[in-house]
Amino acid sequence: MSDHEDMTKKDEQDFIAAPSPTEDVVEKPPRARVSDAPIPEETANEKLERKRDYLEGFLQKKPENVSPGEPGGEVHQSVIDALKDIYDPEIPVNIYDLGLIYNVEVAEDADVVVTMTLTTPHCPVAETMPNEIEMRVANLPGVRDAEVVVTWDPPWDPSKMSDEARLELGML
Repeated sequence: MSDHEDMTKKDEQDFIAAPSPTEDVVEKPPRARVSDAPIPEETANEKLERKRDYLEGFLQKKPENVSPGEPGGEVHQSVIDALKDIYDPEIPVNIYDLGLIYNVEVAEDADVVVTMTLTTPHCPVAETMPNEIEMRVANLPGVRDAEVVVTWDPPWDPSKMSDEARLELGML
């Protein structure tokens, strides 16, 4: 046998032919339709209660396996809650929603570093606000030590405010 004949036989064995148009083709099964599904019998009140239970469970669910210092963790969240209790004396919005807090870091040894800015470098509370934040955070359960780092880069502007703060100030 020549090389050409060997190649031809091998090529013939490596493919499968499509069915002929005259052959019987198996019919596709019908598509599933929502209208074909059985509808459970439930009253409007039962349906409302089922939805309410689902929503409450969803909103109350806490992240699983999160260390206390990570976002969503117990210590991290308590620091944010404490920051939300501190208000800017000139603007009736808490400093967290105002966008003055840039970062909250909780180390493994429960040391907390809050990176923040102020609305302007000439803010009247520039000397007292960081100390107040440091004292409040340091007194939280689970926090060993607290430090506040004030930065001016990037500078604060109203775009850093939360929607709640904008609504409170009539900016929405």
